[in-house]
Amino acid sequence: MGSKIPAVSLAPSPAEPSSVAADGGFSAGEAASIGRYFTNLDRDVFALRNLPEVVKGALFSRYSRTEKSLRRVLLEEFLQEPDAGLDRLGVESERDSEVATRRAEEFYERVLVGYGDDSVAELAGAHLAVERVSTLAAKALQDSRIGLSPLEKSTRYVRFDRPGPDGRYNYYRSPELSHRVYELAADHLFDTFSDLLEVVLGKVRASYPPDPEETERAWKSATRAKSLDILRGLLPAGTLTNLGLYGNGRAFEYLITKMAGQDLPECRRLAGEMHGELTQVIPSFVRRAIDDKYGRPAALRLRAQSEQLRLLAPEGADPGAGTTVRLVEYDQDAERKVVAAALFPHSAIPLVELQETWVDPGPVLDALLGDRANRRHRAPRALEHASYTFEVVANFAAYRDLQRHRMLTQDRQLLGCSLGYDVPRQVVEMGLEERYTVAMDAARAAWQLLEADCGPVLAQYVVPLGFRVRWYFKASLREIYHLCELRTTPQGHPDYRLVAQQMFRRVYEVHPRLAQYARFVDLGPGDELERRASERRIDQKLKALSS
Repeated sequence: MGSKIPAVSLAPSPAEPSSVAADGGFSAGEAASIGRYFTNLDRDVFALRNLPEVVKGALFSRYSRTEKSLRRVLLEEFLQEPDAGLDRLGVESERDSEVATRRAEEFYERVLVGYGDDSVAELAGAHLAVERVSTLAAKALQDSRIGLSPLEKSTRYVRFDRPGPDGRYNYYRSPELSHRVYELAADHLFDTFSDLLEVVLGKVRASYPPDPEETERAWKSATRAKSLDILRGLLPAGTLTNLGLYGNGRAFEYLITKMAGQDLPECRRLAGEMHGELTQVIPSFVRRAIDDKYGRPAALRLRAQSEQLRLLAPEGADPGAGTTVRLVEYDQDAERKVVAAALFPHSAIPLVELQETWVDPGPVLDALLGDRANRRHRAPRALEHASYTFEVVANFAAYRDLQRHRMLTQDRQLLGCSLGYDVPRQVVEMGLEERYTVAMDAARAAWQLLEADCGPVLAQYVVPLGFRVRWYFKASLREIYHLCELRTTPQGHPDYRLVAQQMFRRVYEVHPRLAQYARFVDLGPGDELERRASERRIDQKLKALSS
């Protein structure tokens, strides 16, 4: 684009700009026109504000095809276009501002046609809330790996057994699930969860009295989280949850199309609802999501593909054997490839020749990873040249936590009851095993009836989170470092800690020299009261803020 790349200081002082912007300066009138849309007018690094998302995306689209600076593009090409309506944004009544925004969206739709391509949709984003959605559908929403940042209501911090506005438990109900057995089993699970929670909470607090240096807030939070962690396996997959999603336009467009192609009717309904809401904030970027030319055929193709593959899949059943992590596949030449990739940016030799040239891996790996002082010293990109495929069997609650890792390839089998379920150790020690297993066994019986009457896809809703599911992970060594160091911290849930620990052990068995630098993988038993240390740190931060 012909523009000079500015020299950027790592820590510029707000009072002393790191460089002077190459706009040639603005007159007082020009500055008044565009000042509200930028965080500054005299530096090379600035942020946009007070503009609709679709406007930002279109502005960047034009920006990529001109030698002008972004501020000049807005000033000379957009603000002076009467149809854009930007001159009225924020200065008229609320109603007039809405009209101005619509005018701007229509104008920028034409701009996008002239200057844009699919990548432009990554320059505008939106925040979307999705409430009272089943845990099953929440997993489908979170399955997108790039361009979306999801945040879900936590089973560790929130009680899910509070009744809804209608006085009933909060689990998914719909015409296709109007089966009396489903509601009886789900109600029984929630009744058991609610009844046992008070008992478990009392026993946990008796076992872990507050320490003298601990605040009541921290102690109550930690013991409550422990109790909810113990019992979360009773919650059915139909349990309603809330999600917040932030993403760019392209990611939302594909998410809507993908949801419209899901087997679950709930997901297909969500696709239409999300499209309707996003059309009000980033219309130009989601317009093709479910249209007749692109979106609808793509969604129908996904559904047909799923149906055909289900018919082709061989039948059979495997009773399982508890939580297992199996290393299915790994690269025998991983060490050589990682060393070559590490040296490549610092060499003039082609990558293939580097891979074929023997280099002592010890000094290279020491230089690459030897000085890691904490897990936030990220493993470098060279480790992506080593990859591993795992097959995991663990309870669905653990899958629910681990599925949120996005820099890997993963997929799961349908949730069912054939692989059995986990009974938390504490439930047995507290003498509550019978109550727990009665509810789980009743849910299994309901699942069998629903599978026969409604099919295996809908039968998933009644399966409690404590039942096991099989899935695979294909991940690079770089992601193994991140996942295993994060998910084995002592304050993590024991179920997913076990999976992460076993994943790391499998890697260490085949590549000990590559794995040895993941020093912050915790292979110990974990904290008995997992949230206690974290809550104490929160207290310290609160104290510092108050002082």
